[in-house]
Amino acid sequence: MKINVIAFTDRGRELSGKIAAQLAEESVQLYAKATGFQRYETVHTFAQYAMEQSDAVVFIGATGIAVRAIAPFVKSKDTDPAVIVIDENGRFVISLLSGHIGGANRLAERLALALHAVPVITTATDGRGVFAADSWAVEHNCIVRNIDCIKYVSGALLRGEHVGLRSDFPICGTLPEGIVTETTPENGIEISIYQRKQEPFAHTLWLTPRIVHVGVGCKRNTPPEALQDWVEQVMNDRHIHVRAVASIASIDLKKDEPAVCRLAEAWDVPVHFYTAQQLEQVKGDFVSSEFVRKITGTDNVCQRSAAKASGEGCCLLSKTAQNGMTISLYCEDWRTEF
Repeated sequence: MKINVIAFTDRGRELSGKIAAQLAEESVQLYAKATGFQRYETVHTFAQYAMEQSDAVVFIGATGIAVRAIAPFVKSKDTDPAVIVIDENGRFVISLLSGHIGGANRLAERLALALHAVPVITTATDGRGVFAADSWAVEHNCIVRNIDCIKYVSGALLRGEHVGLRSDFPICGTLPEGIVTETTPENGIEISIYQRKQEPFAHTLWLTPRIVHVGVGCKRNTPPEALQDWVEQVMNDRHIHVRAVASIASIDLKKDEPAVCRLAEAWDVPVHFYTAQQLEQVKGDFVSSEFVRKITGTDNVCQRSAAKASGEGCCLLSKTAQNGMTISLYCEDWRTEF
């Protein structure tokens, strides 16, 4: 997690050092107009940079300063970073923006515990101990596909109404209060990697786990747009939502292949490159090609790499080829856990 912290006073700067120590495993950058800190021109320029480049932004000072600074750069609750405000005495840790999806609530509670401060959480679901679907989604590596529907699910739970749940995956644990595995409620949650035309509820919140791994292979210098267009068409034909993709995978011979690298960049997912030896060790029933083995050292690139990236999960699509390009889709073993 990339966290940018800004302080304005001596006490604030001292406190920022304590915060950095508590977040040692994160990438923390401390800003202040003092020796030993990253310099900034104005609070406005700091906020512009931090809101675009950070996972979390911490202001040590007055809430008003933070509000005015970030206001021009607030975009959407599914893209804004977490924004935290802490008074210079370290008494209160306020979750200001992106409490659920951005993780500001969790970070505020974490910092408050470390600083022996009071966490200030103002989201209604947290304040009343009601299940927050968007927070659950983040904690379980799911994408919220339709942010606007969060209000229907949260609103129903706050009113004491039942919210339906339908999942393509096994449901484990005790369901949160108000959540029922029925399709009769007006508002509900659908957990799926697929795109469906018909919604199970009048207001359906779509949560998509990022668990699909796309194994690819292609001829040298395949145009990047050709590979991306074809891969997206293959996924669309199988109704698999592109936001379910967790990674792209291939053989290390393709680590400098523009088409493969650009595909990962376009989808903002990591790309894994494996050696022929690593791929040969993957267990499974794969489409074998001696020609591919002669070229790469393994009998199958796309399917073996997708299987390995998924932790040898479930095959959604075995090796499929077109115009010198290959693709295979694998899904991690995943559960809907509460």
